[in-house]
This record gives sequence, C-alpha cells and structure tokens, in this order.
Amino acid sequence: MNTDANTAIVLQFYRAFDDRQLERAMELLTADFVAHLAGMPNPLNREAFKQFGLSFYTAFRGGHHQFEQVIAVGDKVITQGHFTASHQGAFQGLPPTGKPIQLAIMHIDRLQNGQIVEHWGQGDTLGLMQQLGMIFLPGPALLPALIKSLRARLFKP
Repeated sequence: MNTDANTAIVLQFYRAFDDRQLERAMELLTADFVAHLAGMPNPLNREAFKQFGLSFYTAFRGGHHQFEQVIAVGDKVITQGHFTASHQGAFQGLPPTGKPIQLAIMHIDRLQNGQIVEHWGQGDTLGLMQQLGMIFLPGPALLPALIKSLRARLFKP
C-alpha cells in the first residue's frame, strides 16, 4: 500500500479509539499485532493491547487524539501530538479526580496488507501523573544529596 493509504488507516484507528468504537479499532490490527509501549517491560499482543485500551476507556472519558505531525515513510506512519480527556474513572489505583488531562504522545505504527501489525507508543506518563495530583518522592539514595543541598541553601555563609 502507498503512504497515503497507510496514513488513512492509522488515522482511522485513532478516530475509532476516540469515538469509543473499540471493535472497529481492533479490526484494523492484524491477528499477530504487537505493541511496544514505553514503561512496559514486555511487548503486548493484540488482546493485551485491547485490555490496555479498555483501562484507558474506563478511566478517561471524552478522549481525543490531536496530531500536530503525521509522517509516513514506507510501511510506517509516525504520529506526534496530544491526547486530551477527563479523568472520570479509577486509573492505576487512583480514584477519579474529574480533572482534564493533556498527554503528549508519539506513536509509530507499521502496516502490512492494510492493517497495523506493530505499534510503538510513548506518552508523557510523568506529566499525566502530575496532572492527576500524584507526587513522586525521592528514593533513599537521593536523601543525603537533597539534605546537603537544602542545608547549603538555608545556611549560606
């Protein structure tokens, strides 16, 4: 397929996801589809990717992908932009906050015979957690350096 057709298929996939037509989105993935997601130790197969998508469905309502760049080269389509939604359901143990979120995203999708066969996804997870009000505390190894820095700021000679 040509790059225009591949681009149309990828954008159709994200539109189906946004429109909460999960079965339509899944039809655009091959049976042996594999997803490589940042922060996940192992690739996800088609069913695990569907479950991941469902967890987002239940947590974030009114989701919308807005792409600033769409680049097609050979059998790959690269999309870069933002995902916006409202946190209305539990997410990774965090109860709903009702807060709007905007998540910077970048994806690479590889196509074969008119379907997506492989996906690489990167999202600003730290930014998402901060928007939901989660804070990260430094680990024990960083505490001595933080105390030293704080002491230097408070007790300047």
